[in-house]
Amino acid sequence: MFKSLIRHLYFWVVVAIVIGVAIGHFAPGAAIELKPLGDGFIALVKMLIGPIIFCTVALGIAGAGDMKKVGRVGLKAIVYFEVLSTMALIIGLVVMNILRPGRGFNINSAALDTSVVAGFQKTANEIGGFGGGVRDLILRLIPKTFFDAFSGSGDLLQILLLAILFGFGLSQLRERGAAVRHFLDSTLEIFFTILKTIMYLAPLGAGGAMAFTVGKFGLRALMPLAALMGCFYLTCGIFILVVLGTVARASGFSILRFLYFIRHELILVLGTSSSESALAQLMKKLETLGCPRSVVGLVVPAGYSFNLDGTNIYLTMAALFIAQAMNIDLSLTQQLTILGVAMLTSKGASGVTGAGFVTLAATLAVVPEVPVAGLALILGVDRFMSEARALTNFVGNGVATLAISRWEGELSPALDIESQKVWR
Repeated sequence: MFKSLIRHLYFWVVVAIVIGVAIGHFAPGAAIELKPLGDGFIALVKMLIGPIIFCTVALGIAGAGDMKKVGRVGLKAIVYFEVLSTMALIIGLVVMNILRPGRGFNINSAALDTSVVAGFQKTANEIGGFGGGVRDLILRLIPKTFFDAFSGSGDLLQILLLAILFGFGLSQLRERGAAVRHFLDSTLEIFFTILKTIMYLAPLGAGGAMAFTVGKFGLRALMPLAALMGCFYLTCGIFILVVLGTVARASGFSILRFLYFIRHELILVLGTSSSESALAQLMKKLETLGCPRSVVGLVVPAGYSFNLDGTNIYLTMAALFIAQAMNIDLSLTQQLTILGVAMLTSKGASGVTGAGFVTLAATLAVVPEVPVAGLALILGVDRFMSEARALTNFVGNGVATLAISRWEGELSPALDIESQKVWR
């Protein structure tokens, strides 16, 4: 059994995470120097995400043929995303009002070091925040050139827009576009092969990222904020098991079996604190479960920008924690204002490095009752909460794709469905 276990890549990912925590705790100076390992691995994965998303979406739309179907799936996805995102925000707000983990900190705003969050606040202003509104969000969808969307300045929404347009054009060519479809299909397989090779570096990436996190912030220094982290992880767990579990049951599958099915990807997301590190594997597994490529190609990429359940929970909980820690009593109207603003800002920072913290800065910037300087209170634990954010976002997008595929009535009777025991 042990020989079989050590052959699995994700066994070594777990081992690397444990070693990373040990190095970070006992040799923090050396651990901090391991940061490039985690950053480099994530950069390698992100390098392939754009082309994989483009090929998958374009092929899915071209294969669907019926653009009415594409529009229908897109509309259902948007409705689903907004309903679940709102529920995530409300759950975070309710938990914070019941448990109130920030009570008793008695922080004075004059004692905060605002310099440590200045960079995040500047980035929040640059992405437009709430002030730019829907107009800026729409304009950000359009890249300057076709290839600009695939550069470092682009994001998944720009790639998704190009892929939809390209897929639509390809579908109109019908038989004349067969050679292009074959080329995209072969190109997609090449990118998946490259990604499979890069995955052998996953233990180094996960171990380096975890070592840096523990070495940089330390476990003992984070104990005063353990209440916030505990509440956040508890809330994410409740959301996954209760809310997403209910959606799963209504769609005909078990949330626990689905979590077991994607366990290897969850370990990778946990180690790297990035849901993008396992995006491509998730898409392939969803197709294995019977989801049509056209649905997977639309819902998963769009979900990475619009269906950020973990990030939404984080926004309300972090904002209310700062207010509680600084003895700021927010009325129900003010709390609902934070909720409403977070609905927009959670989309505004898509593709931005440190998106969770940047989004929170953008949210607080338009709620004057809670000073943006309060971000300094949670800077140390933000990295530790990013794992729960990424995991919840990741699971949420998987459940969304399965639910919408069921909603469309297009789950194919693949043999793998029964063998994986995901469906009831």
